[in-house]
Amino acid sequence: MAVAIQGGAETGARYQAALAVARRLRAAGHQAYFAGGCVRDLLLGVAPKDYDVATSARPDEVIGLFAKTFAVGAHFGVVLVCEMVDGVEIATEVATFRNDGAYSDGRRPDEVRFSTDPREDVLRRDFTINGMLLDPEKYEVTGDAGAATLDFVGGRGDLAAGIVRAIGDPNLRFGEDKLRMLRAVRFASRLRFAIDPVTAAAIRLRASEIELVSAERVRDELTRILTEGSAARGFELLHETGLLAQVLPEVERLRGVAQPPQFHPEGDVWVHTMLLLEKLPSGSSATLAWGALLHDIGKPATYQPPNPAMPGDRIRFNGHVEVGVRIAQAILARLRFSNEDTDQIVVLVKNHMRFGDILQMKASTLKRFLRLPKFAEHLELHRMDASSAHGDMRLYEFAREQYEAEPAEEHRAAPLLTGRELIAAGYKPSPQFKEMLTLAEDAQLEGAVKTAEQALALVRERYPIRKP
Repeated sequence: MAVAIQGGAETGARYQAALAVARRLRAAGHQAYFAGGCVRDLLLGVAPKDYDVATSARPDEVIGLFAKTFAVGAHFGVVLVCEMVDGVEIATEVATFRNDGAYSDGRRPDEVRFSTDPREDVLRRDFTINGMLLDPEKYEVTGDAGAATLDFVGGRGDLAAGIVRAIGDPNLRFGEDKLRMLRAVRFASRLRFAIDPVTAAAIRLRASEIELVSAERVRDELTRILTEGSAARGFELLHETGLLAQVLPEVERLRGVAQPPQFHPEGDVWVHTMLLLEKLPSGSSATLAWGALLHDIGKPATYQPPNPAMPGDRIRFNGHVEVGVRIAQAILARLRFSNEDTDQIVVLVKNHMRFGDILQMKASTLKRFLRLPKFAEHLELHRMDASSAHGDMRLYEFAREQYEAEPAEEHRAAPLLTGRELIAAGYKPSPQFKEMLTLAEDAQLEGAVKTAEQALALVRERYPIRKP
């Protein structure tokens, strides 16, 4: 029986491009199958984002068959083939069947041996659910992914049972590429699968070896866990497998840090953070997701228990925002985030407590707050934060109403005055410039001045130029 595909995968441009590539390879006498995650997704009834092709053709043979190719990893048998579909150029990754040698760097094989045996190619892959091949011609005719699948490793059974299982000996698979340990967690969380006990035991045994993986690869895998729709489950699995203590020990330390029940009836800082992550939908921005994960990262270091000499005293985290900013900066630097993403994540951590003062802010302060870059992310973080704690959404609603009431162009309005205008007006650069520009911007935000001339007149009135 055919599986209905959400989103019409059979008519998608990427599917058509991959099908055309496979057909040409087959017409030239080579074997060609769809491989990996696209087969898994087709069996699950989900439209794949990409289609990869595995073939018996060697890289030079692939390159010779197509007009436009890129040998992105010819040593490993990988070639990008570009095909035009409805006037759009689509690139399909084509990989030659291979048998990998040793992985001395824990990432890539030192050498590969090309093969004509699809089974041999499958046995070197990571997980059974990713190790199936699909006959594209048969699938095109029948529309039945199950009937068109070649399964040498029990992937269909594990897919039906909801299990992530390494192909063969998990110790060997994880020894070859340490990142596969994080990938196991990602697939289990995203698909809501369990990790096979033997596979999980191998991860726990080798968890410390994740330090051999580059920071960039770890960062990208953690970001996928955070943004693919099951972040809380993913981080629970990271903890259970021992990986969290290796890649994000600062987050591991959130566990067991008690909070004042009058503000956090949900439990400790870990529980609170996991509740936030549960609210992150698939496709969330990386900066919002990391902001949610790290917003209370300063609490373990600033935990202060109630003073028994003061009846009614409560748990406190004095300075946790400032400490959290420093810890977040260290984490983001270690994982080599871009400056742009680092700035946004740090600003989210730095400002997440400001919503508590929003009703007391003067008009200019409120408007300046609402004009923070990507303020919608600040608003969403506060929504998740409040709804994962006391549940009082009044400050969120007030902030949302104020933000939505402000015209879009006002959110982007540039200051009427800058230091350049002050110098042109005869002022000499000095530390007092900051006060002068703040005065002008406050007046602008409150609507007291509307032009650069009015703003400069206000500054001249408050800060007259003294003649020598």
